[in-house]
Amino acid sequence: MRLVIARCSVDYVGRLSAHLPPATRLLMVKADGSVSIHADDRAYKPLNWMSPPCRLEEAPGVWRVVNKAGEELRITLEEIFQDSSYELGVDPGLRKDGVEAHLQELLAASPTALGDGFTLIRREYMTAIGPVDLLCRDGAGATVAVEVKRRGEIDGVEQLTRYLELLNRDPLLAPVGGVFAAQEIKPQARVLATDRGIRCVVVDYDRLRGIERDELTLF
Repeated sequence: MRLVIARCSVDYVGRLSAHLPPATRLLMVKADGSVSIHADDRAYKPLNWMSPPCRLEEAPGVWRVVNKAGEELRITLEEIFQDSSYELGVDPGLRKDGVEAHLQELLAASPTALGDGFTLIRREYMTAIGPVDLLCRDGAGATVAVEVKRRGEIDGVEQLTRYLELLNRDPLLAPVGGVFAAQEIKPQARVLATDRGIRCVVVDYDRLRGIERDELTLF
């Protein structure tokens, strides 16, 4: 990961146009090729970004980040205060507690709890940045990545977003939709998931356990 603190202005040229006037900001270049621009007052969300696949072209005083659609993020650098790179290695992902692991197991056995016609492709589907909890197909045959949590919070949505960005680069899987499944989903996490086109599903752990023991149908 490369971290650059600089005074810069930013212009986004594409389907929409956006301009950030000169200010001191953090520029983050990740190993997956993504570039994001951060201020000091917006928590986790960048001011602007370019998701991979994209290419970074550096010239004196300007960065051009161009995606496959030809859209461009142009960063004009006035002064660089720090430019450093770190090798973070492969992230193991968030560790699940016993309830989360069992909830994942129950949903793998009863994927229709996630939506009508859902079928399981694979549990713990491995990617370059960690395993997707459940990879499924929906009733229309589309691929869906499912992240399972006991309590759904913003970091879980961010984790699923990273998986979706990676999976949608695979032409054999794309387009891949997302489902964020949890016993409880915090309002902020629900807003973020909706903004990113991820469907939220609140699941009843006790009811799933009962289905596993005694019943043949989910509802």
